[in-house]
Amino acid sequence: MSAPVDLHVVQRRGQPISKVQRAKTLMEALEFLRADSGARPLAGGTDLLLDLARSAADNPQTLVDLSAIAGLAEIADFDDAFVIGAGVTHAEIVADSRLTVSALPLAQACLEIGSPQLRNRATVAGNIASASPANDTISALMALDADIELVSLGHGDEIETRAIPISQFFPAFRQTVIEPGELIRAIRVPKLQTGARGIWMKAGLRKNQAISVVHGAIVVDLDGEQVANARLALGSVGPTVALVAEFGESLVGSSLSRDSIEAAASIAAASIEPISDGRGSADYRRSIVKTLVRRGLSALADRTEAVMWPANPPTLSTPGAVRPAPRNDVVTDDTTVEVRVNNAQVFAPSAASQTLLDWLRSTAGAAAERSLSGVKEGCAEGECGACTVVLNGSAVMSCLVSAAQVDGGSVVTVEGIGASKELHAVQEAFIDEFAVQCGYCIPGFIVAAARLLDEYPDPSNEQIEHALSGNLCRCTGYYPMFEAIREAARARRDGRSS
Repeated sequence: MSAPVDLHVVQRRGQPISKVQRAKTLMEALEFLRADSGARPLAGGTDLLLDLARSAADNPQTLVDLSAIAGLAEIADFDDAFVIGAGVTHAEIVADSRLTVSALPLAQACLEIGSPQLRNRATVAGNIASASPANDTISALMALDADIELVSLGHGDEIETRAIPISQFFPAFRQTVIEPGELIRAIRVPKLQTGARGIWMKAGLRKNQAISVVHGAIVVDLDGEQVANARLALGSVGPTVALVAEFGESLVGSSLSRDSIEAAASIAAASIEPISDGRGSADYRRSIVKTLVRRGLSALADRTEAVMWPANPPTLSTPGAVRPAPRNDVVTDDTTVEVRVNNAQVFAPSAASQTLLDWLRSTAGAAAERSLSGVKEGCAEGECGACTVVLNGSAVMSCLVSAAQVDGGSVVTVEGIGASKELHAVQEAFIDEFAVQCGYCIPGFIVAAARLLDEYPDPSNEQIEHALSGNLCRCTGYYPMFEAIREAARARRDGRSS
């Protein structure tokens, strides 16, 4: 008898999903959660689906899908604050010019989350709820002094609300103060008022798709030339993202001079007890904190905190795209879901337990009697971009989308981008510029590039780089791809291709 095989975590079967309850209203979602104490809320799913895939196989999991609740996808603009609904994605923050002006640290953090495809799914509230100290938006929100609005059902079935300062939201590593049956409804973010300046900072091991070695945000309130108040929040240095009280105390009453900046940076580095892990040692983190704080304060002193914000960053999404209402209140693997795939209606089961990637390649392809194998699995973690598709007008990583959430929606895969008799301009340009090597990653690049040209018909080099930052080519064939996209833009502009 052979010995049992010790499988790697990525080879083990994750926690199965047996049912997805698709809420149409906030009240309905709260009722679902109260009826099933073990159910877990699902919004973008980029963290949750990965966590379930890595968890030990256990009792089947029920998810409560919040993605179609219209009221959660709004950003309200008040005189002194923004109120960001729990369904608002990072991409929607990046695209909103009001936040880049009056809540710059949050916009800067959102632009560094993952990739365009992930930002189109991942919500700011989900980044908070998963409570990792590496979650970039938390430091920005903490420096901005945000509050988290939680809701639950009271004894009389009315919705009860409580507001918690985000600085008090994380009692320990990967823990929050959210109680069973509660949901985040919104995040209240005070605006930077006259005299206030803010900046967000990050150090990672690579330029894109990088988990922070250190991230942080600074907000200072100036009374003339003197600092009236200063807040520094740091993440990835301890078990939780936290404010550094000593930093603010060192700056109040002084100007942002070279000496005061150097002193505050040294105090910030000395005030923390950083962790050591695979991304960096404690000593390295302490050194990086000092450098980041010095640079951040210097930028605030010079009023150059927004100088690195890109002009018209692409989101690979359709502004104001409608989120389809759920067709089915409950989706199990026995439920037939309806999805418009490449302009053809597909009716198929098995959506509850599968990601959109797996459902397209296996179930939907079989139901439609045509191959959808162009959607590739490269990493199953949202890192490589090989599985990129367009979902309801936005490019997403299909490996981190629940197929049940797509019921009633529309999907375009690489097979729907062009046809053999009439290739898309991007496909023709990739052939002409030989922008391929092994070819495995090319479907994801084609989908992302085509969506970019829909958003910006004549993209700059910077926009191309941003748009493709979620797609990784292990053959390092980027330069021909960049030229192919430029050529596709020229061909469409000159009427040589569709």
